[in-house]
Amino acid sequence: MIDPFSLVPLSIAAHDGRVDGFEAQQLVAAGLTALRRSVPLVRALSGKRSGILLPTSPAFVVALAASEGRGAVLINPLASPSEIAHQLSDANVGAVFTSSGLAAGLPAEFPRVLLDNAPKTAEVLIAGTAREVDLGTHLGMPIEGDADAPGSDEEAVIVYTSAMAGRPLGAILSHRNLLFNARSTVGVVGNSSQDRMLALLPYSHLFGLTATCFVPLLTGGQITTMARFNPTRAAELIAGGDVTEIVGVPAVFRALLSVFARRGERVQGALRVCICGGSPLTVDVQNRWFDATGVELRQGYGLTEAGPVSLFNRVQRPNVRGSLGVSLPGVDVELFEPVSYDNLGRPTKSEMHTTPLAEGEICVRGENVFRGYVSNGDLGLSVHDGWLHTGDIGRRNADGTIGFVGLIKPMFTRNGFNIYPHEIERVVSDMPGVTGVVVTEGAPPAPDKEPDIALAVDGSVSEDDVKRWCAERLSAYKQPGTILIR
Repeated sequence: MIDPFSLVPLSIAAHDGRVDGFEAQQLVAAGLTALRRSVPLVRALSGKRSGILLPTSPAFVVALAASEGRGAVLINPLASPSEIAHQLSDANVGAVFTSSGLAAGLPAEFPRVLLDNAPKTAEVLIAGTAREVDLGTHLGMPIEGDADAPGSDEEAVIVYTSAMAGRPLGAILSHRNLLFNARSTVGVVGNSSQDRMLALLPYSHLFGLTATCFVPLLTGGQITTMARFNPTRAAELIAGGDVTEIVGVPAVFRALLSVFARRGERVQGALRVCICGGSPLTVDVQNRWFDATGVELRQGYGLTEAGPVSLFNRVQRPNVRGSLGVSLPGVDVELFEPVSYDNLGRPTKSEMHTTPLAEGEICVRGENVFRGYVSNGDLGLSVHDGWLHTGDIGRRNADGTIGFVGLIKPMFTRNGFNIYPHEIERVVSDMPGVTGVVVTEGAPPAPDKEPDIALAVDGSVSEDDVKRWCAERLSAYKQPGTILIR
């Protein structure tokens, strides 16, 4: 029998944390109730995975708990219907936990559970029949056990990423991967039950889920969620002393700095720690953030296949601006001879070089490294002798920290999301009339903005045709900003 604390939802429920005022235990118990009180849902999920298509919210925790015993595919709310359909098929998903506002992105008649009123009720729609499930019976359900139990090796979540070769791959993370990574992060961030997290990253992104959900709940902290990032409202919460911790991507902190600048005063809040990841952070932003808040903006590094956090500027050390920090406890990070990629974005297989370099590919080893992909694993990131080759180049500094140098995998970042040119090229090349397409990283549309996506298209199509095609088939953050018809 599996120790219940070896499963992520039950582990995070036992520490008296809250999400938007709801007890974590209440949310998890509601999810378990949804699964146990709906026979049609159990049948739909039998032998299959679940899907979660929800914004950052308490309902997300309910859905994780209701996925007990199977891997949950974390679907980005910004994904297009065709992207969602591929993930559901590739991962063999039996039913999706979602909301009435997002359910339109699912294939028609696909089994779904609407959690608009969670943790009070859920609506199960399967085989053309709608059934309301009362989740009220969860009240008083005790969750007790050993909070330090290691995580199970069973699947916990699947996140689609690493589309270097043209199509995203489903990275499988176990309960052990996630709990190990979250607990290690707690140690280097110094979280406690007194912390109040402002969660504004998507929980469908593993960085957002781990850093702004699992980490605070494992220490009994309080979470305020923001389903859609609103920099003005976020700045109000920070300045009002309602937030001790904030985690974001560079675009988030640039937006907040703009709000602070308009107010024309130094932020007097309760901020204790500020964390940035997802894409490279400039020293200029770190300097401006400290000037505005008096709190260091600490950069870290990670990726989905590593659970995700691997490096961080620990709060117990002076912040080294411009660096990614040092490895988490129990995680090995070295710089080795890089793995190369062919012109189709596929990693070439080569012998593992184990001599550490001063500059080389960032390689990660530890309990946080994922267990593989759902399918087509040979097209994803390589793992040699336990070392995950990240496709990123780093440089070891004299103080032991690692600095980011650049990428060898064919991708770039935009607003904290990864952009894979071969994926966009594949989608556009399927368009009738297109004979060729090249995707490149374009110039930022304005100062202090993320790089643009530029398309050069050969064929008998118009710019508007290409825009419509992309809008129907690609996530919102993958939409091209510049289209050149040649």
